[in-house]
Amino acid sequence: VQLQASGGGLVQAGGSLRLSCAASGYIFSAYGMGWYRQAPGKQRELVATIGRGGTRYYADSVKGRFTISRDNAESMMFLEMNSLNPGGTAVYYCNTVVGGVNYWGKGTLVTVSS
Repeated sequence: VQLQASGGGLVQAGGSLRLSCAASGYIFSAYGMGWYRQAPGKQRELVATIGRGGTRYYADSVKGRFTISRDNAESMMFLEMNSLNPGGTAVYYCNTVVGGVNYWGKGTLVTVSS
């Protein structure tokens, strides 16, 4: 299983970014996926998840601003982030659990300037 997140960068508060996660090495459509983030000096936290059937969950802090989606044909997951604020500054990771094992991709850094 390999996961690779991309799309991070520097954005001003109020701006938008779209993160992508490319997955390989397993049957992508059969498993749920998630986005997590880790801000400097803080623990990693769940941002959003999407089930294999498309059921979505969002952390309260991002509800209404972020949208998680997936493209099973391309083995890709996305996170559309709108109305970003400095609290969104973090390294964002994509995640899946296959066979009871947690897999993490290398993160992508999002920096939101005020």
